[in-house]
Amino acid sequence: MNQRLTLWHTLTSTLAALFGVQSQRNRQRDFANGSPLAFILMGVILIALMLGSLWLLVSWVLA
Repeated sequence: MNQRLTLWHTLTSTLAALFGVQSQRNRQRDFANGSPLAFILMGVILIALMLGSLWLLVSWVLA
């Protein structure tokens, strides 16, 4: 199985890795078929969304 990962697989794998619950099978699939750049970009986007959401939540609570 040497196929490129879909956007959905990249997203779910990155989320699982961020929370520390990535399965061994998916991790091996990601290393065998995934692009490091795709995972880096997805990680940066997800972290930016998380920080933006936290900022909006804190601004809303303190208002």
